[in-house]
Amino acid sequence: MAISPKIEVTKDGSNTLLHPKFNTHYHSIFGAIEESNHVFIDAGLKFIKTNLQNDTCRILEVGFGSGLNAFNTLISSEELALNIDYVGVEQYPISIEIVSQLNFPKAFKREDLQSTFYKMHDTEWEKSVKISKNFTLEKRQQDIFNFKDENYYDLIFYDAFGPGSQPELWTAPIFEILFKSLKDKGVLVTYCAQGAARRAMQSVGFTVQRCPGPPNKRHMLRAIK
Repeated sequence: MAISPKIEVTKDGSNTLLHPKFNTHYHSIFGAIEESNHVFIDAGLKFIKTNLQNDTCRILEVGFGSGLNAFNTLISSEELALNIDYVGVEQYPISIEIVSQLNFPKAFKREDLQSTFYKMHDTEWEKSVKISKNFTLEKRQQDIFNFKDENYYDLIFYDAFGPGSQPELWTAPIFEILFKSLKDKGVLVTYCAQGAARRAMQSVGFTVQRCPGPPNKRHMLRAIK
């Protein structure tokens, strides 16, 4: 069942959402797009681009949510000349009414992609859909604990709610599932830099780097298989 979180404006003018159940924001209130660019595009997609064997990148996002990171990746795929195979896992989809009010196309100055952003949310779940010439999306409504893909992804965007809201999502059992889902030398990036989360990643085999964080955060984590 779709939910209707509250829309808020962050410091860079882009929207975030406040989840009604967990009382936590989907994106940083200090700049949703700035956080997405810093953590997932710059530290993730651009970092791994040079290690790809071809011009295709398979991405798993845990916490599809508002679709901000997927939309940002679609835009970036044009600039980086990459073909993106994107899987977004989301246990609590937002309503299409909320989607229609989000300002991401305007905030990116890509109003030409307004219908594309809407399509990303309106497509059928559990089905791979061609969104643009070089971006394919499959949305899965499932609990990440039940995720079964192995040795498939080049990059993981780990954008789950933080340890204060869902501590079970920052433990070794989750990171073991994600470790298995990555190809050798695959990368996981996340905004969270909590010590317990870093140690949980290391315990399942990740090599973890603590990187400079987005606005108002000292650090973020990048984990390599």
